[in-house]
Amino acid sequence: MAKKPKQIFSCTQCGYQSPKWLGKCPDCNQWNTLVEEQAVVAGGHSRALAAPGKAQKFSEINSREEDRLRCGIGELDRVLGGGVVPGSLILIGGDPGIGKSTLLLQAVNRLSRNGKALYVTAEESARQVKLRGERLGVSADNLYLLAETSLEQVRARIKELQPDFLVIDSIQTIFTDSVESAPGSVSQVRECTGQLMMLAKGEGLPTFLVGHVTKDGAIAGPRVLEHMVDTVLYFEGDPGHPYRILRAVKNRFGSTNEIGVFEMSEAGLREVSNPSELFLAERPEQSAGSAVVPALEGSRPILVELQALVSGSSFGTPQRTAIGIDHKRVALLVAILEKKVELMLAGQDIFLNVAGGVRLDEPAVDLAAIAALASSHLNRVIDAQTVIFGEVGLTGEVRAVSQPELRVTEAARLGFTRCILPKGSLKNIKPPKGMKLVGIRHASELMELIFN
Repeated sequence: MAKKPKQIFSCTQCGYQSPKWLGKCPDCNQWNTLVEEQAVVAGGHSRALAAPGKAQKFSEINSREEDRLRCGIGELDRVLGGGVVPGSLILIGGDPGIGKSTLLLQAVNRLSRNGKALYVTAEESARQVKLRGERLGVSADNLYLLAETSLEQVRARIKELQPDFLVIDSIQTIFTDSVESAPGSVSQVRECTGQLMMLAKGEGLPTFLVGHVTKDGAIAGPRVLEHMVDTVLYFEGDPGHPYRILRAVKNRFGSTNEIGVFEMSEAGLREVSNPSELFLAERPEQSAGSAVVPALEGSRPILVELQALVSGSSFGTPQRTAIGIDHKRVALLVAILEKKVELMLAGQDIFLNVAGGVRLDEPAVDLAAIAALASSHLNRVIDAQTVIFGEVGLTGEVRAVSQPELRVTEAARLGFTRCILPKGSLKNIKPPKGMKLVGIRHASELMELIFN
C-alpha cells in the first residue's frame, strides 16, 4: 500500500511549519495564516551550486568589482547600484497594475542588445505580452517570450536557448513537480525561488522575479523569499497620480537609499531625471499651509511640497491625518508647536500631505512640517522662494542633518533664493550664487523668520 503523503501547515507570512493547524503563528504572531500543504520530500534534487572545493584563505580571494550591465533605463540602474550584476537574483514587488511587467519588458528590451533575453510569462499569453510590447515600442530581435508555468519546462528551455537574461512573471504562478502543493503556496514559492537561485548563481544568469503583494503591501509568500534574493525592489505609486517610485529595500550590490522616479504614460514608463521640477510643477501660489523641503533620497536631493490644513474640529476628538509622512511624527511635531512655540492646536483638525505621492521618512522634514502647520493655523503665507529643512528635537531645538550642501545646491538650481536650515549645518557650506542661508537654533525662531 502506498504511503500517504505527510501533511503540514505552513504560515503564509513567515514560512513557519507545524504538524497541526494553529490559529496564531507562534513565529510571526499573525492570526489565521497557516494553510495545509504536503511536506517536501528531502533529497528530491541536488542543491549544489558548483563542484565541491576546498576552503580558501580570506586574503587570497579575488575581490574585484563585478562588471555591471546597464539596463539603459537610468532610474532603474540607479536603484540597482549602477546596473545588473551577473548571476544576481532581483525581486520586484508592487500593487497590481502598478507597472512591474511594463518596467521589466522595457528593461529586457534594452538589455537584449547585449545578449539573448528570455521573458517567461506565467500569467498572460505570449500574444498579450506581444500586444503590450508593440504599444511600448519593443522591437528587439534577441528577446524571446515563453508562456509556461512549469519550472521544469522553463529550465529545459533555458538549457536550449542559453539566454543572458531571464525574467519570471510571476514567481507565485510558477510550480515545480518536486513539490505537490498548489502553485502560489509557501512550499512552491520557496522551492521555485531556491531552484532559480541555484540556476542564477551557477550559470551567472541575471534573473528578475515579479512578486505579488498582500493587502498589507508586503510581498506575498514567506519572508524567507526576500532573504534568498540579492535585491528586493518595491514599485510604489498613488493610483491618483501618474508618478511611480521604485525603491530598494535590500541590495547586496548597492545602496538601499536610492529611488527611481517614473511617469506612467500611454507609451509605458518614462523616467524622470529631474523629479524636483515634477513635484513642484503644480505648487499653488500665495497659499497658506504650503512649504518646500529639500529631502534626500540616497545621494539625490528632491524638492517636494508639504501641504498642511489646520481647521477647527466639530467633533470631541480632533482628527490627525498624515499622508506620505509618519503620523506619529506629525503628532510629535504638533505637541512641540503647542508646548515650545505656544500655538494652540488642541481643538484643531490637522491634515498633513506630501504632494505628488512621495513618502518622506527622514527627520530633515521636521522643520518644514512645523512651518506648514503654523502657516495654515495662522493663515499666513510662506515666501514662495524659501526652502526649509532641519530636524526638530523634543525641546524645540533644531538639529543639523546630513548633506546640507547638496540640498542647498539643488534649491538654488531651481531658483530659490532663501534657505532656512539648522545653525549647525552652516559649517563648511559655501552659499550658491543668489542664495541666502539663514541658520536657526530653535523652532520658535522659525516663526519670526517666515512671518515677518
